[in-house]
Amino acid sequence: MKNRITELLNIKYPIIQAGMVWVSGWKLASAVSNCGGLGLIGAGSMKPELLKEHLLKCKAATDKPFGVNIPLLRKDADELVSVSLDEGVKIFFTSAGNPKTFTALLKDKNCTVVHVVANLKYGLKAQEAGCDAVVGEGVEAGGHNGADQITTFCLIPQLVDKLNIPVIAAGGIADGRGILAALSLGAAGVQIGTRFAATVESSAHDNYKKEIVNSSDQDTVLAFKKIGLVRMIKNDFAIRAMKAENEGWTETQLRELLGVKRERLGIFEGDLIEGELEAGQGAGLIKDIPEVKTLFEKLLKEIEEAKAKIIQAF
Repeated sequence: MKNRITELLNIKYPIIQAGMVWVSGWKLASAVSNCGGLGLIGAGSMKPELLKEHLLKCKAATDKPFGVNIPLLRKDADELVSVSLDEGVKIFFTSAGNPKTFTALLKDKNCTVVHVVANLKYGLKAQEAGCDAVVGEGVEAGGHNGADQITTFCLIPQLVDKLNIPVIAAGGIADGRGILAALSLGAAGVQIGTRFAATVESSAHDNYKKEIVNSSDQDTVLAFKKIGLVRMIKNDFAIRAMKAENEGWTETQLRELLGVKRERLGIFEGDLIEGELEAGQGAGLIKDIPEVKTLFEKLLKEIEEAKAKIIQAF
């Protein structure tokens, strides 16, 4: 698979593992990169010292390209960028903030910069800021989502039509059929989150992984629309959050309900009752917890099977 994204990132396949909090450590990132995709270390749940540890271990575990995802809303985002540069990282995925914040600096260091967007307006801003590509993330995705709630199938073609830089599709992609569908919309690659979260190498708790496997098409919900839209698996905490919103709780009250480290509680510590179990709608398609190598082989096989069915249909 040779296209603009594989050439930009120097990878074999245009498959990128999302940088997810409490999930995407060095084990997952290196495993994906070793399979020919692009692994991303999720710095959003790491302090600078911990990020450095993961970068060192990832460099020792793979000689293939890998990158770092840095949420720009982090107060220490500048420190995370600095540590990454010190350790020779050349691929940065940024999210949750203004793409102008670090792009000029990173480009001066000969780095590749990709920014996550949820609508066309911000896609254009990322392009103007000098980003090399964008991830267009539909509302099907797990974790934090755009307020406009645009779906992947509607977002990607609009980005492709208006941007000159490559577009990577994200949100609801969990198998080879989804990958092929995204590419058919004009995307040059895909970013996959929840499917990689439910793998052996994921740093998430086994309880969380099993909860993904046990999810159906109706088991994720959107909550906290007033303070930052989040898609998560439906549990006691999620139901209370939705009820609070329906009852008209204020932003302050909702932030108090959310508290701190709620994501860690659910994803990393495995509390299925009180934790925030961020996951996308693609969870309904996930039925196992394989090693990354096995998953990669399956995805590639599914792409070919889907292509064959399309050819037969025409």
